[in-house]
Amino acid sequence: MSMHFLCYHCLLENLYFLAAAYPGIEIAEEAQWADLIQGSTAVINLAGNPISTRWSPEVKAEIMKSRVDATSKVVEAINAAPQELRPSVLVSATAIGFYGTSETQTFDELSPSGADYLSRVCREWESTAQKVDSDVRLVLVRIGIVLESDGGALAQMIPLFKLYAGGPIGSGKQWFSWVHRDDLVGLIMEALKNSSYRGVINGTAPNPVRFSEMCDQLGAALGRPSWLPVPAFMLQALLGEGAQLVVNGQRVIPKKALELGFKFKYKYVSDALKAIVSS
Repeated sequence: MSMHFLCYHCLLENLYFLAAAYPGIEIAEEAQWADLIQGSTAVINLAGNPISTRWSPEVKAEIMKSRVDATSKVVEAINAAPQELRPSVLVSATAIGFYGTSETQTFDELSPSGADYLSRVCREWESTAQKVDSDVRLVLVRIGIVLESDGGALAQMIPLFKLYAGGPIGSGKQWFSWVHRDDLVGLIMEALKNSSYRGVINGTAPNPVRFSEMCDQLGAALGRPSWLPVPAFMLQALLGEGAQLVVNGQRVIPKKALELGFKFKYKYVSDALKAIVSS
């Protein structure tokens, strides 16, 4: 089985990194997408600029544009392929930001969308993917906060905890809907091969936690205390509107994945963090 990496606005140094990290995988820039998608078995679309930065008007525009434009190009390439050469499935990323934030509500795949900027981004993102031809099975994975040691939230938190400077952000009462990277990869792989997987599926673990518990468990896994809270106003000063991603949260459950029988390797954040810290 051959694999191709479709690169959207990749910097030259990123192309070198990808070539070294994934030897044997062909890396293609946008001009080559249509040729590589034609005849492929499946397409996984994960494109989108990072959102954990200060949201200037320009950054907000690029958060939207990078997701919608890349998805639109993928969909156009699939739809333009002769029917016998189209991929049978498109697995396209979206995010739990679709639901907005709440300290009291629980969200599943049937919950309505929120009213904030990230909710609007996710609606546009999903709407663009839904323009794929109806003979292509579409799976929209609303991804939660991915836990891994070399990226995402943990990559920023672990060094602070190791310096005995870790603790919750804001009240600590905000919900933290997480997923271990291995389970997210497993869910995507299952979506590729299992025709029962279609439509929206939440890519989160079955047991979301309050952020304070997440920090307590991370401290326990590292043998460090979780004692130094970060006031919400400090994060808002650093990230502006983007601070809402951390200061506010949402309790999202993977109802559809569980109904489909997906087996999570990491159901509890304590087990996920112990595995990551010990790896």
